[in-house]
Amino acid sequence: MRRATAWPGQYWMLVLMWIRSSLAYPASFALMLVGSALMTVTDFVAVLLMFSHIETFGGFTLGQMALLYGTASMTLGLADLVTGSIERVGQRIRTGDLDVWLVRPVPAFIQAVADNFALRRLGRPLQAGLVLGLGIAAVDIDWTVAKVLFLALSLISGALIFASIFVLGGAFQFISIDSAELANSFTYGGQQLTQYPLTIFGKDIVRAVTFVVPLAFVNYYPVLFVLGKPAPLGLPSWIGLLAPVVAVVMIALASLGWRGGLRRYRSTGS
Repeated sequence: MRRATAWPGQYWMLVLMWIRSSLAYPASFALMLVGSALMTVTDFVAVLLMFSHIETFGGFTLGQMALLYGTASMTLGLADLVTGSIERVGQRIRTGDLDVWLVRPVPAFIQAVADNFALRRLGRPLQAGLVLGLGIAAVDIDWTVAKVLFLALSLISGALIFASIFVLGGAFQFISIDSAELANSFTYGGQQLTQYPLTIFGKDIVRAVTFVVPLAFVNYYPVLFVLGKPAPLGLPSWIGLLAPVVAVVMIALASLGWRGGLRRYRSTGS
């Protein structure tokens, strides 16, 4: 129990070390932060250009699309900020640096998610927060305390789902070392998918992101519930309420996957 309670402190100790390193050159950090935010802006600019010719897309107005985009980008941005560094674990396995992690008095998982922590990744959630705020102001919703709390909870749940996928991708690299891009197809690719109404992709895709890789619970089903829209595939309209449950299941799978990958590790032999 004592060791478990020390994990957050160990994580933040490593993170602060990397933050101090990045802030040693404040001008460079500011430019990278702005650049990171501007890179993600182009995604929503494409949405704005699209709505200059149409009024609705997949049954969503521009304000509703902003809400969908903002939640998708926010959840990925938070997950990437906190756990995205784990995708570098394949490189650590190749170079043998993982051996060093295993003899330190800090769990290898904590070192993996804090490895080379990049504060510039704040650019994505900051930009997403702006779009999300505009979307909330633009949509015609009878906001209640319950809806506000649920939307906040769904953002946390979505971030945890994306974080679990990051961890599962890192765990898979114990088996296939050069597989970081495979994980990216479900994280960064998943964000590209979930920022649009999923029904435009066809029923097979909707089934896959509902029952196989539950990306639909990151933001789509919760946003449908908040907007009062029906769920696809004949699913109940309240299915978005299951997002926290899906997040817990994904965390459990990620924990099992990481532990299994670490047990499989046999060092580089050098």
